[in-house]
Amino acid sequence: MQRLTNKQIILGITGGIAAYKSAELTRLLKSAGADVRVVMTPSATEFITPLTLQALSGNPVHLHLLNAEAEAGMGHIELAKWADMVLIAPASANFMARLASGQGDDLLTTLCLATEAPICLAPAMNQAMWRDNGTQNNTATLTKRDVKLFGPGVGEQACGDNGPGRMLEPEEIANHAAEQFESGALTGKTVFITAGPTREPLDPVRYISNHSSGKMGYALAEAAIEAGAKVKLISGPVNLPAPARLECISVESAQDMLEAAQTDLALCDIFIAAAAVADYRPTAISEHKIKKGSEEIMELHLVKNPDIVATVAASSPKPFTVGFAAETRDILDYARSKLARKNLDLIIANDVSRSDIGFNSDENAVTVVSHSGAETLPQTSKRKLATLLIDKIAAQYHHKA
Repeated sequence: MQRLTNKQIILGITGGIAAYKSAELTRLLKSAGADVRVVMTPSATEFITPLTLQALSGNPVHLHLLNAEAEAGMGHIELAKWADMVLIAPASANFMARLASGQGDDLLTTLCLATEAPICLAPAMNQAMWRDNGTQNNTATLTKRDVKLFGPGVGEQACGDNGPGRMLEPEEIANHAAEQFESGALTGKTVFITAGPTREPLDPVRYISNHSSGKMGYALAEAAIEAGAKVKLISGPVNLPAPARLECISVESAQDMLEAAQTDLALCDIFIAAAAVADYRPTAISEHKIKKGSEEIMELHLVKNPDIVATVAASSPKPFTVGFAAETRDILDYARSKLARKNLDLIIANDVSRSDIGFNSDENAVTVVSHSGAETLPQTSKRKLATLLIDKIAAQYHHKA
């Protein structure tokens, strides 16, 4: 269940005796590294208390559509945008009917209407209710809308009946949820990704660097793993934990990053240069701390750093090479120029002059520029954007191959 690490999951709980299993499901999702926000329908609170789910999830439980305190905080639309997945377990026959008809008469159905995240249901009901034509028609409608169903299982039910309709066990549901985050688009491929800033030392305590947080590169690394790739992440100094299931090489300077990028480059299928590499470095590094003198102006002599992505793109064999253009003006013109000048296959252009996207932000908006055109992707979280970008990179890679 490692694919659940850092995923943002809304766990919806509807009214039914199987709601007691939701406590264990919450614990499993949290143990797998997911951030869980619980949303309960009014009838769900008759079977299990919000306090139990709050203690297990570590977050307040959301109960009402128009709650003044909640609206002042995250808000129901923000909650819908926040989610990587909406998982409803148990999903009652009544909830499935309301969702299938497009109703938004409580918080949970409203979230399902508002979210762009995948919706997954773990049905739980009496076997006769599950077999009923109305429920089956609702199931077919939801399936056509790409709503995923986990189960139901077959077995003994709380009412004493035996048959289909039983909610799957929490571990099965958690495993199914984890599987939704693997696309397989890059199965068997090796991807190198550079991330974060570089630091070019002036003396033992000072350096030249930039504001890159590494969030975009790290999100791309996680998305590439979910797509089935073997990933080497070459990271400058950042305050981010290394994702699981990859090789992480920590570097400081541009020269360090280039050497790490060239190591085993012949094994690389796709190279994604998401790092913000310093363009220049000092011609000399002082052995001791440079002391402040009486002069008002201090001169630094700089020399150009190696161009990592251009060097990779000039290698033989050349991997499918993706660059980034972090610009403050004339975004597309600069991006197209870099694409051609550096022999890249794709370039991702973004505006770092905006405070709401780019460096240090959790969100971004980019334009994917290829030799045949450009496609702008709307502003969203860097984690969601990374998944979209990996899908587009994979499609272009396979098309070229």
